[in-house]
Amino acid sequence: MSGEPSGTARRQVKVADAAEIDEGKSKTVVVEGRTVALFKVNNEYFAINNPCLHRGGPLGEGELDGFEVICPWHGWRYNLRTGSLSLIPTLKEKVYPVKLVGTSIFVEV
Repeated sequence: MSGEPSGTARRQVKVADAAEIDEGKSKTVVVEGRTVALFKVNNEYFAINNPCLHRGGPLGEGELDGFEVICPWHGWRYNLRTGSLSLIPTLKEKVYPVKLVGTSIFVEV
């Protein structure tokens, strides 16, 4: 079971080409009405909700520290793999599975 309500199909949506995101950088995209920040870290791609849980700061404009993004407004740190807030791991930002197919980046929503 996926935990999704019955009848809700998850879709993979092309959001960018790999060449659009340099190592250690990000790109903010809209995926089916959701604003999502994409990051490239150690040749892996990650997708997390762009608005910070605290005050809606743009995570896509945040600095990276390893596999954490630091919100540029108030310094909240989120793990890109899990979405967990570093200070309170039970608080989580939504993260999305990312798949690289050829040179295209897809996010599953």
